[in-house]
Amino acid sequence: MKIKYALAMALALAAIGELHAQTFPARPVRILVAFPPGGGTDIVARIISPRLTEIWGQQVIVENRAGASGVIGTEAAARSAPDGHTLFMATMGNATVNQHLYPKMPVDPLRDLSPLSQVVAVHFVMVAHPSLPARNVKELIALARSRPGQINYSSSGPGGAPHLGMELFKSMAKVNLVHIPYKGSGPSFADLIGGQVSLTSDSLVQALPYIRADRLRALGVLGAKRSPLIPDVPTIAESGVPGYELTNWFGLLTPSGTPRELVSRINSAVVKVLQQPDVREKLVAMGADVVGSSPDEFGAFMQSESAKWAKVIGEAHIRAE
Repeated sequence: MKIKYALAMALALAAIGELHAQTFPARPVRILVAFPPGGGTDIVARIISPRLTEIWGQQVIVENRAGASGVIGTEAAARSAPDGHTLFMATMGNATVNQHLYPKMPVDPLRDLSPLSQVVAVHFVMVAHPSLPARNVKELIALARSRPGQINYSSSGPGGAPHLGMELFKSMAKVNLVHIPYKGSGPSFADLIGGQVSLTSDSLVQALPYIRADRLRALGVLGAKRSPLIPDVPTIAESGVPGYELTNWFGLLTPSGTPRELVSRINSAVVKVLQQPDVREKLVAMGADVVGSSPDEFGAFMQSESAKWAKVIGEAHIRAE
């Protein structure tokens, strides 16, 4: 009797999942972004949302839920109904890092959110306000060692990729820089451009317009190779910090429990959007490598990223502030 009941339940759940997939979307879909408008995740979400609207025939709206280094937005996504109408534009930080920084995370992204697709891999760059008397990473290291604790840097918030990138740099370059956290890359860059802080590391998506306008100075690329968009800027590893590397990424998740058929359908639409030439052109022009992976590929990637950053955070003794 129990076996028959279990089989009946499994068939019922499968039927419900298929029905959800057939009727999706039944209303507007929202893409939650865990940072204020103007940051890299927000920009990428707003590039792909109109194209999803065209495919689905329902409005796809970007909704910003900023605060607590992405924890507020992550929790809002995880607590949403698993019906495909809430997507989450996750970052390396709020999907695979925060759980290793905060001892009392309200949700576990790897457990409470399901992978849809990695969207982009994002080149990161260290940039400085022009008033800082350092034109490259080697000069920055020398300056920081002569002024320990006197040079500050901004970030999108504790535990985000900009914070981790600079803390890893501090550890490997053996310099003392002061962290000034903000609630997102938008306000972080606003104060950097205004000269209230001296440095940050963030995505080329965010930094490139200011570099091209000579409002910020690019010191070094954080990844393993130079960016074709700023080919004259060396990597940090080339500039006296061998072995240094950080590449951020953005990807779409949905609440855990979303039917597999619906996950597959959403993934297909996202991959289709990322294959559109003008979408790819916009993302590449902003310093992003377009990915578009399967849910299983993205899930395995997230697991490996979580393990990697748990090790880095432990060894570098990085703590949320």
